[in-house]
Amino acid sequence: AGRQAEGFGAELMLMRGVRGSRMNGHDEPVGLVFEDDSEVTASVVLAAPGMDWTRLELEGIDDLVGDGVYYGAGRSEAAQCAGQNVVVVGAGNSAGQAVLNFANQTARVTMLVRGDRLSKSMSAYLIERIEQHPLIDVRVETELTELHATGGRLTAVTFADSAGKSETHAVDGVFLCIGGRPHSEWCSREHVLTDPRGYILTGQDVLTDDLPPDCWPLERDPLPLETSRVGLFAAGDVRHGSTKRVAAAVGEGSMVASLIFSRLAELGVTY
Repeated sequence: AGRQAEGFGAELMLMRGVRGSRMNGHDEPVGLVFEDDSEVTASVVLAAPGMDWTRLELEGIDDLVGDGVYYGAGRSEAAQCAGQNVVVVGAGNSAGQAVLNFANQTARVTMLVRGDRLSKSMSAYLIERIEQHPLIDVRVETELTELHATGGRLTAVTFADSAGKSETHAVDGVFLCIGGRPHSEWCSREHVLTDPRGYILTGQDVLTDDLPPDCWPLERDPLPLETSRVGLFAAGDVRHGSTKRVAAAVGEGSMVASLIFSRLAELGVTY
């Protein structure tokens, strides 16, 4: 991919982190300042720094990632687990959606929730559907305590409730839906709005009651995938509402490629 980009005239700058920016006006190029104080200018910027999944501290878990233990869960994983026994750890909407995806594909699901009820962190419509599904067993005030493997692959798990009662069950997979940390610590100093968890707001999510924030200088609304800072786009896992999948991130990147030309046209740049 790098060689192909260079073939089209792109310059790749590796191991050069961006520490800040300079901007004189929304219709002027922005200067990106690197960690060594060198600087490049750009009319449009795409930020795709990704995120780190919150790690679960259990002995041997890192060795089993990809071999029975997975961070996150989507429809594709659910389809591959039809008829199997799976455990989902988490209590947010992403965990609730994952549980329903698995159960709707005939997997038998045990949902482990550290809190005393789902309503603390999950939407009511998901809770209602989960409670009505016969293949879902919700265990509140319960935590995963041990993983068991044979031949380098997960075969069973042990979990314990708040009273200290432990159970061990054979499972085919554990899916950890316990959130993540987006690489967006730079956003506040760059006047880029994020949601309460730090994911970057883009497009219509930047608006409040259909109105742009006070920092938005243009008459038009932000373009899809454009942040609260004109000409700065975000794609991939760092973006609010993203599906945390490679294919989705690639699609968003492709989308931005076409949106870039819309922004450049506003600046009078044509090709």
